[in-house]
Amino acid sequence: MSEINTPALLVIDAQVNMFDQAGPVYDAVGLITRLKSLIDRAYTAGVPVIYIQNNGPEGEVDEPGSPGWKILPALQPHPADIVIEKTTPDSFHQTPLQAELTARGVNSLVIAGLQTDWCVQATTRQAAALGYAVTLVRDCHSTFDSKTRTAREIIDEHNNQLEPVVNLKNAVEINF
Repeated sequence: MSEINTPALLVIDAQVNMFDQAGPVYDAVGLITRLKSLIDRAYTAGVPVIYIQNNGPEGEVDEPGSPGWKILPALQPHPADIVIEKTTPDSFHQTPLQAELTARGVNSLVIAGLQTDWCVQATTRQAAALGYAVTLVRDCHSTFDSKTRTAREIIDEHNNQLEPVVNLKNAVEINF
């Protein structure tokens, strides 16, 4: 007998500061559109939506309570959604995330958000290591250009590195 798939959508660090720094993340408008679509489909299917919110240090753009720390208004959580604050790239580290997933019987995660090369990759790897069936939404995570590589190159590199570890799908392929 196979285990029932009980998914949750994890939206990582979709905070104002990611979209209004010196330059917004790569493909910001497309990313917001795809994130909204995923969130709406999760609601329609009755799938929990869990927002991860990064708490930066005092004086940073993501300092708790600052304008940049807030979830992007276009992606505002519903009252029933779970919002989990974190202080490290791994959304599981010293947070109640795993307890929340366990309490809801969640055994598979659909992961999207920011930043590809930090919190998305760390959380994706940890979720897989913890035994969750993980789908990383290939076109629904983003980052910024680095000094040596474009954001697109960084996203492609991480998708390629994570493909042996997790399932990769485009946003339009996600069915909850």
